[in-house]
Amino acid sequence: MKTISDPRKMSSFSLSARKKGLKLGFVPTMGALHEGHIALVRKAKKTSDIVVVSIFVNPIQFGPKEDYKKYPRNPKKDAAMLEKENVDILFYPSAGKMFPEGFSSFVEVGGPDKGLCGASRPGHFRGVATVVAKLFNIVMPEKAFFGAKDFQQQAVIKKMVKDLDMSVDIVTVKTVREKDGLARSSRNAYLSKAQRSQAPVIYRSLRLASKMIKAGETNAAKVTAAARKHILKGLDFKIDYVSIVDPETMEPQKTIKRPALIAAAAYLGKTRLIDNILV
Repeated sequence: MKTISDPRKMSSFSLSARKKGLKLGFVPTMGALHEGHIALVRKAKKTSDIVVVSIFVNPIQFGPKEDYKKYPRNPKKDAAMLEKENVDILFYPSAGKMFPEGFSSFVEVGGPDKGLCGASRPGHFRGVATVVAKLFNIVMPEKAFFGAKDFQQQAVIKKMVKDLDMSVDIVTVKTVREKDGLARSSRNAYLSKAQRSQAPVIYRSLRLASKMIKAGETNAAKVTAAARKHILKGLDFKIDYVSIVDPETMEPQKTIKRPALIAAAAYLGKTRLIDNILV
């Protein structure tokens, strides 16, 4: 595995590979890698000649009171995991390289950035879209791979790619879960042992909502109320949202239609957990 830190060198490598007719698969990450990320890497390897994984904790997608400085970082462990998966290139730029002094251009994606995490974290998706657009321009992949756990994020990116005529296919890979259903996430490392035992309640609440819909319930308010009640059985939870939305536009559904995305976000202590199920 080769590590590249300079964006110009990364672009030069990609241009050379594409001239040779090689297909680049790209997995953008913020590090603190887990099996969810590895699932993306393995999917990329099946359809790509060269797999590039980026690790970059993006400062512009964090709010002023969020966990940018505390976000888990373990570069040696991450590199070892990628080496084991025979990744070709680790792109590991610094914040100074990605956002040099004087940087003032941003990407705004209208539509799916509204509601859910977009409402809870103002400016978050502007930061996500901007850094992903930069990464696409630098790496120049044919395909890019994203996890379904961050469903709204990949919806925003798909909209950006479509609207700006970017020549990259977005591949969504299903959420990787622990045996008890908890979605794999870098932020799970924040959880205490007691909190970790409660965390799967979110997924169980989504499964309850899914069963209600499959049984014929079409009133979104009834379904989300049941899911919220189930989450609050975990006494330490503070719900951010439980919503049923269109999986493409992220617009709320009052009367449930197929397909529908059931999405939830809740704080367990100071840790914000998100999850979703597509019905």
